[in-house]
Amino acid sequence: MAEAPFLISSYFLDYILPFVLVFTLIFAILQKIKLLGDESKRANVIIALVVGIILIATPYPRDIIVKLMPFLAVVAVILLVFMLLWGFISGKTEGDVLNKGLKITFGIILGVALIVVLLMISGFWDVLINMITKGSESSRIIINGVLIIVVIGAVAAVLFGEGRRSGK
Repeated sequence: MAEAPFLISSYFLDYILPFVLVFTLIFAILQKIKLLGDESKRANVIIALVVGIILIATPYPRDIIVKLMPFLAVVAVILLVFMLLWGFISGKTEGDVLNKGLKITFGIILGVALIVVLLMISGFWDVLINMITKGSESSRIIINGVLIIVVIGAVAAVLFGEGRRSGK
């Protein structure tokens, strides 16, 4: 039977990567806050090393970190995509024709579109559609709740919008 490549082996994913992550994080924090003084690099390395070893020796916290990191990676990529698209919308140019309200509107549309795409990619879109279209009492409550939130948002935008305060 063939062995798994080193980078996806259980030992690498469950022990080495969490150790390196925690060691680096603790060392960087200690260097930044200078808890032990300006010239305490060796002490910071030893403290970070001890914390990293304690982490890999304790299964429950290590498992939490191992299970949390894929979520962090997914959220970081989602935020990167949102910020890239937001940069396209709100980028500063000399002939900037988009006012603040229009940028906010495009940002909201972008956020909703990103959520819908994520739901479709993850497979939860079909679950959500089935839940809404079944016609059960809970789906009616959800639909009415969303409608109420949209109406409240529209009323708040009209009442507290920029045009009302500036006298336009």
